[in-house]
Amino acid sequence: YTPNQQENIARNKTLVNGARYYVDHAHPEYSCPEVTNPRDVVIHEKAGERIVEISRREATSLLPADRQMLIYKNSSDRKGNSYGCHENYLMDRRVSFKQIVEHLTPVFVTRQVFTGAGKVGSESRGHRCDYQVSQRADFFETEVALDTMVKRPIINTRDEPHADPLRYRRLHVIVGDANLCEVATFLKVGTTAIILAMVEDDVLDPTLALADPVRALQAVSWDLSLSKPLNLMDGRSATALGIQWGLLESAGKYLAQRGTEGVGGAVADDVGARWEQGLASLERDPTGLVGQVDWIAKRHLVEGFRDRHDLAADDLRLAALDRQY
Repeated sequence: YTPNQQENIARNKTLVNGARYYVDHAHPEYSCPEVTNPRDVVIHEKAGERIVEISRREATSLLPADRQMLIYKNSSDRKGNSYGCHENYLMDRRVSFKQIVEHLTPVFVTRQVFTGAGKVGSESRGHRCDYQVSQRADFFETEVALDTMVKRPIINTRDEPHADPLRYRRLHVIVGDANLCEVATFLKVGTTAIILAMVEDDVLDPTLALADPVRALQAVSWDLSLSKPLNLMDGRSATALGIQWGLLESAGKYLAQRGTEGVGGAVADDVGARWEQGLASLERDPTGLVGQVDWIAKRHLVEGFRDRHDLAADDLRLAALDRQY
């Protein structure tokens, strides 16, 4: 049974926590309420998981006794389809979109080292691998565009602010994976918010521009060693971790000079501390981030299962474990 448009409109609800729960095409979608700091994003994201689980139980009660509905929080169905966990940020309208593209592209390409959800195998026709960092990277084809379902861009141009459009821009981010680890969600949103404040104040180094951002996005996802250099526009090269260390250093100086007001208050200090801890662990021993970073936690489970059962890297049971995660 597919609900008609009127029924879908009737199911478009604002919940008591300020979140929106609605039908998008033929599936339910949860949108967190607007918040002012990344810790609250995590709280309402986890609340959304519980709300969807309640819905799942209710739906299962309508099915025959031998059936149940399952819910997966991921970004790929392994059949060539991908769906995003979208982020939205309110920005000063005075900032040129050129600046946003220039500064955020290397951020989105490299932040997957701590935001990637992890994926068994590849859906890229040009590259095969046993495991990669991100579920979304295989599906991006261009740098800047409006589309979200075809020719996906690293920087999306959709601009529908829930505020005065003369003063504010809505930055719609589609490049991120859906995360289960709370620390990954916290860092994904928290680091991006700090960097956006730096873009608004025009204090970021413009020399991190990548020569080929789409290729770099996928290269970072395929590089489990996190050591391969990415070509920069000015002829230099840097690893994803190197770029993130540079961004962290700039962010530390910015917060020391400007304060944390406008980027989550005291929560921003925790973002900085966890950002530094995460990068150090990724350099030293990524297994220390099991339970904090999804691609590392999932890889730990997949490799353990594969070794215990002596499976080939392309065994379908590993893909099933990926989905169950």
